[in-house]
Amino acid sequence: MTTQEQTKPTKCGFVALVGAPNAGKSTLLNALVGTKVSIVTHKAQTTRTQVRGVVTTDETQLVFIDTPGIFTPKRRLDRAMVQSAWTGAGDGDMVALIVDAQKGLNSEIEALLDGLQNIRQPKVLVINKIDKVKHESLLALAQALNEKGRFEATFMISALRGHGVAAFTDWCREQVPLGEWHFPEEHLTDLTLALTAAEVTREKLFLRIHEEIPYQATVETEGFTVQKDGSYRIEQVIYVTRDSHKMIVLGAKGQTIRAIGAEARRELMDMFETEVHLFLFVKVRAKWADDPERYREMGLDWTK
Repeated sequence: MTTQEQTKPTKCGFVALVGAPNAGKSTLLNALVGTKVSIVTHKAQTTRTQVRGVVTTDETQLVFIDTPGIFTPKRRLDRAMVQSAWTGAGDGDMVALIVDAQKGLNSEIEALLDGLQNIRQPKVLVINKIDKVKHESLLALAQALNEKGRFEATFMISALRGHGVAAFTDWCREQVPLGEWHFPEEHLTDLTLALTAAEVTREKLFLRIHEEIPYQATVETEGFTVQKDGSYRIEQVIYVTRDSHKMIVLGAKGQTIRAIGAEARRELMDMFETEVHLFLFVKVRAKWADDPERYREMGLDWTK
């Protein structure tokens, strides 16, 4: 059913997902959309910029905004990420605060609740990872959070298992206003194929290297070509800040970079449903995190 074929008035709304690092926002976004549109790792601060996931059902389109985790920033990149998160919250028609049930009401959530007081949009509380704690603890946490913040509704979910996700989606669908859709019906995200490919490779970098190096690295797709046979040729550069980091990413005899490339290629072939020829290069760019152009490419504001 296309927009032109619809006879009912259309509805469209933006729902910003905010929370502390590792609260499960990206996992929730993927569960809401029904496929992977945002990268997920066990490490905090993986998401660096806003990622929009689009859910279109009947006459209603929901655009969920996955934002970087909000924490106390130390570096310029940290400040840009946190600023992006708060900007995403302000851009939404509604704001969903995602709280890790295991961590509960800690200092990070206290700071988030204070910051949300400056956001005028309606807010909803989503307590995630409910399968990890006892029922009694959940009720006490929900009560404590509702006493400290004004929420239109509270949802208990497990984004990883999908529990409670449909109820949250249905509630959002009822709340959004009348309005034209912002994306074609078949779109699931606002990311281009080139950006999606870069994010997938960055995820594999995070998962493969168990040091601080991924936080000091970025991935850029420098070439994305559709071949005559319909396959994709993708050329990417992993930028690191030191020669020693480059050697670790490459690994002995190139084993690490080959493993990252193989894992990224498999996932990209599943996502794009075509053959993918992925070429990875590692280069040293000592001050990429202080380069305004890099921030623009990541969709972040240059922050002093």
